[in-house]
Amino acid sequence: MPTLLYLHGFRSSPQSAKARATAQRVEQINRQRAASGEPQIRWLCPQLPPSPREAMRMCEDVLGNTPGEALRLIGSSLGGFYATYLAHTFGARAALLNPAVDPARDLRGQIGTLAAWHDPALQFDFTAAHVEELHALEVGNLRDPVPNPQQYFVIIAQGDEVLDWREMAARYRGAQCTVLPGGDHALSDYAQQHLDPVLRWCLGTAPRST
Repeated sequence: MPTLLYLHGFRSSPQSAKARATAQRVEQINRQRAASGEPQIRWLCPQLPPSPREAMRMCEDVLGNTPGEALRLIGSSLGGFYATYLAHTFGARAALLNPAVDPARDLRGQIGTLAAWHDPALQFDFTAAHVEELHALEVGNLRDPVPNPQQYFVIIAQGDEVLDWREMAARYRGAQCTVLPGGDHALSDYAQQHLDPVLRWCLGTAPRST
């Protein structure tokens, strides 16, 4: 059974527009697979805790003994950094959406009590210890291209208002990269323009129109 794990970004959740669009499309693919007798896709999209160490422990527990050849990852922003770590650890393929390259540097200014984007009533503490935990998840030297770039399909928006597109492009040099003129950090046109290419990379398929 193929397993597809979606990893959301910082302060985000499984309720993000990209996560929900992907879940809906996977559900559609699974209906088509059921009709043709193909194996179902195991869809995973957990709410990640603020602690990077606990987030990766959660993912590793959920994945268990899933072999790398059966695992596909999709990661957005900080989730792209996490997906890089898991792809490297499991030997899996990953699709990355405006992936964070050096979140320990970028998130140091976020230390404090924060609210979740999709539920402002949900607050959490992001600490200096959490920033240090990010360092333990770095794959190789962050100033160098990622090892085994053939494992990655990366969508990078030059108009990203949060992350530097040049840094992303340098980090994932050698990967299958789509660099978009304009765009934004959220990839607002993800469902319309990018979801099917992501799923083709991950699953080797895209759903038929219904």
